Amino acid sequence: MTPAARYQAAIEILDRILEGGSAEKALTNWARASRFAGSKDRAAIRDIVFDGLRRRNSAAHNGGALSGRGIVLGLLRLDAGPVAEIFTGDRHAPAALSDGETALLMNPPEETILDLPDWLYAAFERSLGSEASSVERALRARAPTTLRTNLAKTTREKLQEGLAAHGIATTVNPVSPSALTLGAEARNLTALPEFQDGHFELQDAGSQALVDRLPLPKGGRILDYCAGGGGKTLAMAARQSAHYFAHDISASRLAPLKERAERAGVRVKLLAPGAAGGQGPYDLVLCDAPCTGSGAWRRSPEAKWKLSEADLQRTCALQASILQEASALVKKGGVLAYATCSVLEEENEGIVSAFLSKTGEWSLLQQEHWKPNTTSDGFYIALITLKA
Repeated sequence: MTPAARYQAAIEILDRILEGGSAEKALTNWARASRFAGSKDRAAIRDIVFDGLRRRNSAAHNGGALSGRGIVLGLLRLDAGPVAEIFTGDRHAPAALSDGETALLMNPPEETILDLPDWLYAAFERSLGSEASSVERALRARAPTTLRTNLAKTTREKLQEGLAAHGIATTVNPVSPSALTLGAEARNLTALPEFQDGHFELQDAGSQALVDRLPLPKGGRILDYCAGGGGKTLAMAARQSAHYFAHDISASRLAPLKERAERAGVRVKLLAPGAAGGQGPYDLVLCDAPCTGSGAWRRSPEAKWKLSEADLQRTCALQASILQEASALVKKGGVLAYATCSVLEEENEGIVSAFLSKTGEWSLLQQEHWKPNTTSDGFYIALITLKA
């Protein structure tokens, strides 16, 4: 496909998303109907679509319309791209510019438009204060792709050397001693022998740093209560020899962890939904709660446009309920770790403060934030101990 044809495909996909479809479904449906498109074409189109969703407001403003065409034109303007070479009207290319669109090009693009819904920026200001604008700008950019070195099998330096032998460049990520950041063009990583041998997993550096903060007692009993696919379970098991248990309300979401643990060379007991209590109490319970994902919206940018204030309130209620459930599984003197990939105070300090206010049996040991930037996504963790 020509560059212009890729942009036209992105326009069509963005229109479907703006009509209410999900980004992943729109991309998948387009790919199935466009067998002529190669893997590089699909990757390039995906990048355009996700860039458009990250910067939907500013791109649409600079493209003259909240439409696929307006967003793509606005992106090209903001990035000083080759507008005339894309909007040619030739076969498979976007239609030539209208008089109104041509007039837009006579003025410099406006770059101060917020790429958040108005109500959500107010929530950012409450949560982040003077950092609200810088975090909003960070969420416009593509997220870094980061590997977690499986320190149970290799070292970061050896992994870096092995990847370099395949022509894959990495840089040391300062956020965690296990993290390596990949160049933008690295693809098909799961086909590498280093992956097949369990030497690395894809995992954001902030997620790795969060695990680095967990007090993991050697030989202790450790539960990942909202384990999902088990990425943090594996990261914990790579750090310390202990008895690991993984639980999630969705058995199907947890199921791939069995194969991943075998590849990583670690032992994890998978628990059926609702069965965590039968193996307790635990020295440490990690409660990586469902959240808005606001710290990782670079990876799923449509979420910020679909989130409502009512959605946030429902999410907070669920988080409070899950934290209360998880607290019953911690032994006296043990630690409850509450974590999210959100930057919103309502989901972080607000949940923890409300929990602590209900009882005198728990005390806060520490809490920490990671803001989305060039090294990691945004995360929050609080360590709470149950008094002995």
